[in-house]
Amino acid sequence: MHAIYFPQEVYISKVKALLGKELHLENGSHVDGVEQNGKTNGFTNGSHKDEDDEAVTLGVQEEEEAVKSPSGPKGKGGRKSKTNSDTKIEQVNVLTVYFLQCCPRRSNELCPTALSHSCKRLSVLGNYMACIFVLFSFQTPPPKCQDCRQYLDDSDLKFFQGDPDNALDEPEMLTDERLSLFDSNEDGFESYEDLPQHKITNFSVYDKRGHLCPFDSGLIEKNVELYFSCVVKPIYDDNPCLDGGVPAKKLGPINAWWITGFDGGEKALIGFTTAFADYILMHPSEEYGPIFALMQEKIYMSKIVVEFLQKNPDATYEDLLNKIETTVPPAGLNFNCFTEDTLLRHAQFVVEQVESYDEAGDSDEQPIIVTPCMRDLIKLAGVTLGKRRAARRQAIRHPTKIEKDSKGPTKATTTKLVYQIFDTFFSDQIEQNDKEGGVKRQRCGVCEVCQSPDCGKCTACKDMIKFGGSGKSKQACKQRRCPNLAVKEAEDDENIEEEDVPVEKTKKVSHAKRKKQTQCKLAWIGEPVQTEGKKQYYKKVSVNDEVLEVGDCVSVSSEDPSIPLYLARITSLWEDVGGKMFHAHWFLRGIHTVLGESSDPLELVIVDECEDMLLNYVQGKVNVMYKAPSNNWFMEGGIDVDIKVIEDDGKSFFYQFWYDTEFARFETPPKTSPSEQCEFKFCGSCTRTKKREEQEIPCAFEPLANEDNDSKALYALACFKGVQFKVGDSVYLPPEAFNFSVKPASPVKRSHRKDDVDEDLYPEYYRKSSDYIKGSNLDAPEPFRVGRIKEIFCHRRSNGKPDVSEVKLRLYKFYRPENTHKGVKASYHTDINQLYWSDEEVTVSMTEVLGHCQVEYAEDLIESVQDYSSGGPDRFYFLEAYNAKSKSFEDPPNHARSAVHKGKGKGKGKGKGKVPAAQELQDTPLEPQTPNVSKYRTLDVFSGCGGLSEGFHQAGISETLWAIEMWEPAAQAFRLNNPGTTVFTEDCNVLLKLVMSGEKTNSLGQKLPQKGDVEMLCGGPPCQGFSGMNRFNSRTYSKFKNSLVVSYLSYCDYYRPKFFLLENVRNFVSFKSSMVLKLTLRCLVRMGYQCTFGVLQAGQYGVAQTRRRAIILAAAPGEKLPRYPEPLHVFAPRACSLSVVVDEKKYVSNVTRGNGGIYRTITVRDTMSDLPEIRNGAAALEISYNGEPQSWFQRQIRGTQYQPILRDHICKDMSALVEGRMRHIPLAPGSDWRDLPNIEVRLKDGTMTKKLRYTHPDKKNGRSSTGALRGVCTCAGGKPCDPADRQFNTLIPWCLPHTGNRHNHWAGLYGRLEWDGFFSTTVTNPEPMGKQGRVLHAEQHRVVSVRECARSQGFPDTYRFFGNILDKHRQVGNAVPPPLSRAIGLEIKKCVMERMKEEQASENIKQEKMEVSD
Repeated sequence: MHAIYFPQEVYISKVKALLGKELHLENGSHVDGVEQNGKTNGFTNGSHKDEDDEAVTLGVQEEEEAVKSPSGPKGKGGRKSKTNSDTKIEQVNVLTVYFLQCCPRRSNELCPTALSHSCKRLSVLGNYMACIFVLFSFQTPPPKCQDCRQYLDDSDLKFFQGDPDNALDEPEMLTDERLSLFDSNEDGFESYEDLPQHKITNFSVYDKRGHLCPFDSGLIEKNVELYFSCVVKPIYDDNPCLDGGVPAKKLGPINAWWITGFDGGEKALIGFTTAFADYILMHPSEEYGPIFALMQEKIYMSKIVVEFLQKNPDATYEDLLNKIETTVPPAGLNFNCFTEDTLLRHAQFVVEQVESYDEAGDSDEQPIIVTPCMRDLIKLAGVTLGKRRAARRQAIRHPTKIEKDSKGPTKATTTKLVYQIFDTFFSDQIEQNDKEGGVKRQRCGVCEVCQSPDCGKCTACKDMIKFGGSGKSKQACKQRRCPNLAVKEAEDDENIEEEDVPVEKTKKVSHAKRKKQTQCKLAWIGEPVQTEGKKQYYKKVSVNDEVLEVGDCVSVSSEDPSIPLYLARITSLWEDVGGKMFHAHWFLRGIHTVLGESSDPLELVIVDECEDMLLNYVQGKVNVMYKAPSNNWFMEGGIDVDIKVIEDDGKSFFYQFWYDTEFARFETPPKTSPSEQCEFKFCGSCTRTKKREEQEIPCAFEPLANEDNDSKALYALACFKGVQFKVGDSVYLPPEAFNFSVKPASPVKRSHRKDDVDEDLYPEYYRKSSDYIKGSNLDAPEPFRVGRIKEIFCHRRSNGKPDVSEVKLRLYKFYRPENTHKGVKASYHTDINQLYWSDEEVTVSMTEVLGHCQVEYAEDLIESVQDYSSGGPDRFYFLEAYNAKSKSFEDPPNHARSAVHKGKGKGKGKGKGKVPAAQELQDTPLEPQTPNVSKYRTLDVFSGCGGLSEGFHQAGISETLWAIEMWEPAAQAFRLNNPGTTVFTEDCNVLLKLVMSGEKTNSLGQKLPQKGDVEMLCGGPPCQGFSGMNRFNSRTYSKFKNSLVVSYLSYCDYYRPKFFLLENVRNFVSFKSSMVLKLTLRCLVRMGYQCTFGVLQAGQYGVAQTRRRAIILAAAPGEKLPRYPEPLHVFAPRACSLSVVVDEKKYVSNVTRGNGGIYRTITVRDTMSDLPEIRNGAAALEISYNGEPQSWFQRQIRGTQYQPILRDHICKDMSALVEGRMRHIPLAPGSDWRDLPNIEVRLKDGTMTKKLRYTHPDKKNGRSSTGALRGVCTCAGGKPCDPADRQFNTLIPWCLPHTGNRHNHWAGLYGRLEWDGFFSTTVTNPEPMGKQGRVLHAEQHRVVSVRECARSQGFPDTYRFFGNILDKHRQVGNAVPPPLSRAIGLEIKKCVMERMKEEQASENIKQEKMEVSD
């Protein structure tokens, strides 16, 4: 045994040499049974390489040349598999031979020649093997049993207790007359095609060393010999007791195990096959009971999963967890309740059952495997797809297809117009796709399914030419549908992550039109109507004998023949030195708007683009008509209309809208009329463009007498971007416009990485390499600076004249609380709109000004600070002045007090003077007219618990008279909060059908809104079923055609409300290559609605949560189309990527101030630091607050009404293991599962956890600093997973290190919120291992409560939810944050007021005219 002292490499090389000599391995010799590997049971050779597994078990790191398995004919079928033994071999490694000696195969499966070879050779090797074993074992992680792969030092490892004396061997037992079904004169087995079947009870399964072991962990498939002892009973005996049975010992080895479905209910029948018989399992022995319970548990678990997903294909992983945790296991299975750990433990098996269920389903049905829930489970648990299918293993036969839940949405009820748009568009599309044959989907090529041959039996194979078919269907073999591909495709469709969104790089689309001149005859008709310098203007011209006059429309051809003709209106004709010219005001074709190919081919839009051109570019005259909305437009909804607006004669087009190419806004064409003298050269586009350019340049007005300063000229007023500013006004500036005298205590970019971590105690800590913390505000910008204008001036030039090209402002700086020496902590308690006056001054350029705001001295207000502040955003106040030199707060000086509310105590007299009344109005535009805006009668479809309506109510723009919500708990919550609303708890399609057929009430007698009743329509239709990123195919299309989006558009068409809002997830605008967005806008445009789309970030409107949402807005003819609200709060920039790319063009919403905001960001601390401490599982529905609100947000959210009761501060009761994990997550920002210690802990249910064992080398992460292994499964070294490697009941969840390398280390799972950060998107069910795992309270060992989630969404504390805790979480998670809808509501209100102002103005003009005529 001296070999042990050799260096390892030397030793291995010696052994190799010796083996080579002894075995004379030429290329032609047989391999001893290695080819058997992975083949028995019909397992194809892709599944497992035994040598690899053994190598890993022994801790060998040398990647020895494994035996290559040439792909010979595969063994088919179950137990009858014969393998071909004459396979060629190149090389044999030490371990192979060692393996052959240690683990001889079952005799009945090795061919005799192979056996005789191995016997001769192995005798020589005996001595060396012992040495090799010693050599390799010094590296071993804790030793495992060579057969059953269980750890020998595991307290759970049990030994078989031995057989009773009267137990019989298998052949003897099978002939026992107690079991015989045959009379002696029959032939017995010989004529019997299938093996005999018996039932067994009191059974134990063990390996040949006597270790009790599971039979479902892949051992049988790897040809490990497992035996069982039991009492055997005849097949007809259903009684599991021992009476009447035959005791039997060491039956087997087991060739296969199988499941035959559920015997009339909850339990599955499980069976074994040996060489002699089939056995159906009844009751296990007492000692084997716990092992067998796990088996039953996973079978029952897969039954729950399949049935749940059949009925709820859109369920999330969190929904499935809820289902599992609330399912009571059937009696007779000895386990008490299911947890997430149970699900993850059995994930591989569950997914395989789902696969086999899908295989049996119809080919046109969406497979369950691609549901969001299964995809998350596959990722989290690291499931290998396609394994069982390649094995053709018998799967659970589900009793029947489970009937689909009839409560799902019915066929979409549509108006004729909506139906036609979808139908015509799609029949063309799908036809075209069929012609192109669609894109051929690529296989992943690596899974076992891809590598198996075509079956030749399924319908797809029968159509293949090689199997004698026509070859038309071009479908892949049904047995070979690549599971990885289906899941990957569904993955691609999923939401882009909320954060870390790279800003899309888009191709610059060049706008220059490359036009082609034509040879043509040109002649003026009539005399010039006007002459200006060298230009002579004409009214008409003849082009190729066709008369054109000013106002006519013409086509111009492009240099590129593939581009359709350009179309323009002639706005003037003239001749000058350049020749005969015209001014072209361009139209844009619908296909060049965001609508793309979905637009009406004859529809044009007006754009503000124009140019001067030579007349010889004109191709010919075209007719472009303006399609004005009819006088009875509001009542025309739902009437059968022809989708065609005009006939296509090749020369006729129509337009309805002016289009903004940057923001994708379709608006009523602006009324810009020419004055009398310039009607022959008036261009609306030029006028509007010029006006916009002028507004971009600041101008100063009303010079002031200024004796004491020669260098600058002072003014009283200035205009910029259409807004008037005067001395004494307050303005916003970007943060870089000026700094403060106090240097801010900059938040240290703290690295949360600790270098001196004990890696044995915290083995996963190394995964935290990045400094980025999800939900952190470290990168959030500062809010705008605020200053008060002291002087408006221009510098004088040397000639004494002012340089008006550059207007300057002299400002007083306002400090925000966080800008003082007190720092960020000061801002937490103060109002968000509180400032401090300072006498520090700064000069800025007028061009830096971002907008107008109002800052008042609180003592001078005529109303309470509360009332003043709630009058709208842009209102600030101060109570004190701040002196940076002395770091003190003082009374503000007299000149700090405003001119508006106090006429006394003015400062130096500069710029003093009466403030005109009109100016005061402009300061507070919302005040005088507010009462006049009557609230719009609103219908909220898919209302949920009412977040959207709540925000609109707060904005004072709407009263929701009707709401539709199918889910009962949410409908009840809506009723609780809106007692005056009629809430319909039924399918929106049914209701629309009733109304369209003339009904006045529904079956419950509730009054239905009629045409003309609904003035505002809002809602967020669910998009499951078609919410993918790739193109439509016929299946997803039919789902879309019947989707609730289409129903919702039909509501809009029928009721024709004044305003329409569709809210959805960010990716609504990207689904199906933006086709869903285009068709939605196309419908609105065809109805005659002005419309636009945009993406908003709720965090910018006052909640501590990132939540990006797509919002489509539409306004009826005669109304003004709202703009999107400017952000109010600054927010983390990486969550604010809000542009949308459609057809390679980038669109932004109209927000001008970008990422800036007028207020600081709202944090988790602002949101919930005042709530009392509660424990895991807290269930008291009403408790007291135990204290005052701490922050501005808390004061707002608690509301003014006296309500000492805090409702719904309840949280989910997590299992003992999850609670134990939460307790061990540190409180530092950015903490998550990677900070868990690897220790044994006693849980609250009295059980102990185990330590996680690291048993494999990890190719990617190497070893720890202490030399410890980092892999928990064979796959860490790049080999297929081994089911025997799974571990359970560990503090560090085994599945996370298992799959962490390919999922960003699962950053954020079991993550804590950070006090100074924000929530990730509030989910419908907080789960530490869910899609959104950052759900632990910042300090307490629990998940967030319902009330905390509601606050993260901006619901007032008085808002009620309904149902059990999960119902409430779902109501909160599905809602639109009220602060977001409030901001949108205020924009709609602005539009209504502008329209009313304009109507009032035109009314006044009419009055004046009438008076004059009188």
